[in-house]
Amino acid sequence: MPAILLTLAASFTLCTGAPRITCVVDGDTFWLEGEKVRVADINAPETTQAACPREALLGDRAKLRLVALLNQGRVELVPVDRERDRYGRLLREVRRN
Repeated sequence: MPAILLTLAASFTLCTGAPRITCVVDGDTFWLEGEKVRVADINAPETTQAACPREALLGDRAKLRLVALLNQGRVELVPVDRERDRYGRLLREVRRN
């Protein structure tokens, strides 16, 4: 399967409710045109089910960083060894340059 190339036309925000079209859920998960994507090989700290206040803080920082990275320009969504994770999310490496 070929990589999907995003351009500056994709503008990401934080997910705040439904419907989720193109937004960031947390530091390792985002929605792209209605498809939920999990960043492969990354496990960001939790935000909604954090084990402690420090994890929640780090999770919020990771979420904001992912929004910034996705909005900086072209990225590639590259297929990995499996199409989806155990929760049905599209599983992709996210690459820049």
